[in-house]
Parts: sequence; C-alpha cells; structure tokens
Amino acid sequence: MSKRKTTLSDKVRQAIRDSGLSRYRIAHVAGVEQAALSRFMAGKTSLTLTTLDRMADVLGLDLVARGPSREYPSAKIGRPPKKGRCKRGEHRK
Repeated sequence: MSKRKTTLSDKVRQAIRDSGLSRYRIAHVAGVEQAALSRFMAGKTSLTLTTLDRMADVLGLDLVARGPSREYPSAKIGRPPKKGRCKRGEHRK
C-alpha cells in the first residue's frame, strides 16, 4: 500500500479543523459560500487560488517554501516538445 502525499488542500482542511472557528464564520469572513466550503472540506471540489488566499488570511496561514522537491530533482519547467517537430537549429532534409 502506497502512502498518499499530503497536499496543500489537505493542509488547509486541517488548518480549518484546528482553527477553533466555525465553518460558517470562516466562509463568511473569507467571502466564500458555505456550501462551497463544505464541498471542499468533504474533498468533493477544490478551491481557486484566490479563494485559498482569502482562506489563508482568515486562518493566519503563510506558505513557506522548503526548496526543490526531492521527488523530482531534475524536473524541467515547461512542456515537452511535440513529437515530429524539429528542435531549434535542426532542419528537415
């Protein structure tokens, strides 16, 4: 059995549970529909980054970067080249 990695959403859900505030209060102050927060807490939907920013403000959360992931040490940013296309500087003959 593989262990699932804890996601940012999981951490926000835990922060909401640990906050001591009601979900109604958190939703109201963050300007989020209570139903949307309930679906998020149940793991049925995700929240936009804007909504997560507002939730973090209400909960007093800060995002701290730990550095590059050890799981993907040589990951390149960007999408891979499409198959069948020449790379820059190469020409078809």
